[in-house]
Amino acid sequence: MHEMAVTESILRITLDHAGRAKASRVSAITIKLGQLSSLVDDSIRFYWDLIAADTIAEKAELYFERVPARALCLDCNTEFALPKDSFVCPNCRSERFRIIAGDEMSVESIEVET
Repeated sequence: MHEMAVTESILRITLDHAGRAKASRVSAITIKLGQLSSLVDDSIRFYWDLIAADTIAEKAELYFERVPARALCLDCNTEFALPKDSFVCPNCRSERFRIIAGDEMSVESIEVET
């Protein structure tokens, strides 16, 4: 049910921006999702069809851009792609790191017709 709340937020953001642009229709939305987020594209699409009905965003296409997980080693300052099977720095083997990309969720762009 987490996707429902996220989808409601996406719709709220979309309608707010479309209103400020005096849009007559929202045609497309690009959503940036980090690899580590637990959000499922198909679930967001499903909820979108339900909650966007009867709004200017009803028929908008949803595009998803996945952001790979990246980490920064806190011991040697190496930035690295976070593999799915190992949570250690490939340079110094430290297990102390900070996620720097891959856990985000944002509305990247909204295409409207005026």
